[in-house]
Amino acid sequence: MFSGKIEPMTPSEESQHPPIPRLHGEYKVHGGKLVVVDLDIDGGRLRNVSVSGDFFLEPDDALDDINRALSGLREDTPPSEMAAAIEDALPDDAMLFGFSASAIAVAVRRALSKASGWADHQWEVIPPSVLPTHINVALDEVLTEEVGAGRRNPTLRFWDWEEPSVIIGSFQSFRNEVDADGVQRHGVTVVRRISGGGAMFMEAGNCITYSLYLPQTLVDGISFADSYAYLDAWVMAALEKLGISAFYVPLNDIATEHGKIGGAAQKRLANGGMLHHVTMSYDIDAAKMVEVLRIGKEKLSDKGTRSAKKRVDPLRRQTGLAREAIIAAMQEVFMDRYGAVESRLTETELSAARDRVATKFGTEEWLHRIP
Repeated sequence: MFSGKIEPMTPSEESQHPPIPRLHGEYKVHGGKLVVVDLDIDGGRLRNVSVSGDFFLEPDDALDDINRALSGLREDTPPSEMAAAIEDALPDDAMLFGFSASAIAVAVRRALSKASGWADHQWEVIPPSVLPTHINVALDEVLTEEVGAGRRNPTLRFWDWEEPSVIIGSFQSFRNEVDADGVQRHGVTVVRRISGGGAMFMEAGNCITYSLYLPQTLVDGISFADSYAYLDAWVMAALEKLGISAFYVPLNDIATEHGKIGGAAQKRLANGGMLHHVTMSYDIDAAKMVEVLRIGKEKLSDKGTRSAKKRVDPLRRQTGLAREAIIAAMQEVFMDRYGAVESRLTETELSAARDRVATKFGTEEWLHRIP
């Protein structure tokens, strides 16, 4: 018969039933403040949510509204719905400085281990090695698949190549982008990549291209537009170290006060892997570029580049450094920032890329899939 008295657990019994630790998540807003979330899970729902950070919020008691809005939500609530719940709960005069409802949702997802941060992964860096352009493009698909499948750690790879090439976006029209006569005259290889975006004209040493292969958990809850600047924050730090003050121009352009210096593109795969890659101009022959790219004529028409001697050389001109020195500085910043270790391509990965060239990237069907 129950006496109404609860006997305290002995130390041995407590060790068998340890308290469930609070879940903790953090998210540093790009260009903003740190958002921290601590919470419990009970019955599949968020409980005792506590949001904190070095942000600014008015009115002061709006923080209580945020905590109440999150408490009780199911743990599988999509980040967009979390953000909407927060926004609905905030008073009309609420002012959020350095953070947002979406940033809070990212921190919650990280607390729930549904999203990850840079420090949650062991990063690897593959230094540049000269490869055919078809192989470089195929490796982007192969390595993204490998990271998504968990067979390779998240990786930064720098490209290198020798043959002059044009790489067109996945959704671009071949005939609208490429001048067939110019391509033939200059011996240019044309390849189609898996990501969207615009065409790239690449000669040996004229630009800097890198690819990030990552799990999509790293950008969980971050908008498609914001993910570009988020994934390239380390690049901005490296450029700053080199004396270049760069910034993102939505959606995917990297620029300085002197104009655009590069552009990014992304592709997300069904297995959870994600590709983010960037090409930045080092020393491009603009006259040749407009002979092989049709769209290039229109894009450069207002930039005074009709002279055959004109070059697009923002990185070389603004740093005065050799291309190799800039790449080395970028690699050093990435490795220091994220604790990355140097890696290399495996023979299995290279073999898979060669097979992918034979079956996809080197075929006329793929190249001309959009005529």
